[in-house]
Amino acid sequence: MKQIKTLIKEWESRSKVKPLVKELRVRMTAYDHARIRALVELYPGHSEEQLVNELLSAALDEIEVALPYIPGKQVIAEDELGDPVYEDVGLTPRFVELTRKYNR
Repeated sequence: MKQIKTLIKEWESRSKVKPLVKELRVRMTAYDHARIRALVELYPGHSEEQLVNELLSAALDEIEVALPYIPGKQVIAEDELGDPVYEDVGLTPRFVELTRKYNR
């Protein structure tokens, strides 16, 4: 999972990005576009599209981590102390499942 802090470090070192596989048209407010343009000026080795792509990817990673864990009734494992670990009946498993579905 990439976090925003990691992206900033990569931008500072002028890292390369994986090539885009899908194209998506995005509308944003003038203020958000100004912020993207400001980032391009701060990190001149990167295009607007590249920065938006990396920011979106980092935000999606953070959303997946932030989805609440809701313990179900089924024990799926034990932790290192021997306590039961219950299945997650929250949105995370569904998000992962749908991501796999649309990635095919």
